[in-house]
Amino acid sequence: MKFFDMFAGIGGFRSGLEAIGGFECVGYCEIDKYAKQAYEAMYDTGGELYFEDARKIIPEQLPHIDLITGGFPCQSFSIAGQRKGFEDTRGTLFFEIARIASVKRPKYLFLENVPGLLSHNKGRTFKTILSSLDQLGYDVVWQVLNSKNFGVPQSRKRLYLIGFHREKCAGQVLSFTQTNSKTTVQRYPGKEGDRIYSSEGTSITLTSNAGGFGGRTGLYSIEELGLPINVNTKDGYQIAYPGDSIDTAYLGQNSRRGRVGNQVAHTLTTSQTQAYYFIDMNPDPKMTEIARCITARHASDISNRKGEHSAVFIEDYNLTDDEEHPLVVFVDKEKKIHIGRIRKLTPRECWRLQGFTDEQFDKVLATGMSDSQLYKQAGNAVTVNVISEIGKIIKQVNENSKAE
Repeated sequence: MKFFDMFAGIGGFRSGLEAIGGFECVGYCEIDKYAKQAYEAMYDTGGELYFEDARKIIPEQLPHIDLITGGFPCQSFSIAGQRKGFEDTRGTLFFEIARIASVKRPKYLFLENVPGLLSHNKGRTFKTILSSLDQLGYDVVWQVLNSKNFGVPQSRKRLYLIGFHREKCAGQVLSFTQTNSKTTVQRYPGKEGDRIYSSEGTSITLTSNAGGFGGRTGLYSIEELGLPINVNTKDGYQIAYPGDSIDTAYLGQNSRRGRVGNQVAHTLTTSQTQAYYFIDMNPDPKMTEIARCITARHASDISNRKGEHSAVFIEDYNLTDDEEHPLVVFVDKEKKIHIGRIRKLTPRECWRLQGFTDEQFDKVLATGMSDSQLYKQAGNAVTVNVISEIGKIIKQVNENSKAE
């Protein structure tokens, strides 16, 4: 299925669709030079059309496309912004998608924006979008989804829309009712290295500090549902790929061989002496098991908005104190006292929280991109995992329409 990647950013749509197979990008559009720099470092764009400005695209020059993807600019509709909507030139860029769709008439549209789009101007803005797509022949389904329910420990609510051209295919209701927002679920207690976690919920990252997978953190019942693993070694992150054979415990009994699942966990690391939590970097901070939404402003450290930026709180009862890494005493909502240190999320961790791989991050890092831009590009991206799951729906609908 050939698709055109509008407002491409660093390619969250592309990564998500290519991960499930059956999708081929034929062109992309991105005006931010740093996002373009990252995009071209991550993907093989040879032979593809590139457009800097969506307003200058001539639809007739595009090849055949089955799908248009686009996270059209959301600042105009965000609750955090002034919500100017279509009065802002960024808000009118939705109509560039409609303009191209009116000529190319792809079978599908796959769009993303902030939930604030639904309520902007008392719903009139969203009504205008739906009316425009209806006039072009598209039936539209939409749903607000949270990234934390799709395998990344980040609370990120976004609005996703799929348009089905009614003359070319039958649509399908977009409904995710089985999403799972759990963190770790301990099935069998015990000391570190012996305890077993269920593969339900979001996995923690395992370390190899004890000489093997999970030696210092606990083990997972991998044979239960197929658990992905990302391992931190002294040389960097090592990914256990699907089909790799590893040692694991099974139901608390003897050690035996297991197989790695089909996806990769991108989470923070744990170690023998430290426990990790997310903690707000703003007034009235709260400790959370899931990171706050990654924003383009994450490089600014302390935020004035409550519940906006997450840092990492490292529980550490080694009472040595210094100016560079001062100890912090934190009392949680259950009146428990935590002593430790706070550090900022790294750019790499922010990219992981959006579902990108370390290999992709390293390709962009090698271009010399600054940390501030790495933070910004992660904050502006769409979550890869969510795109993959919705892409599976589009793929299935397309297969069904071919069969019919």
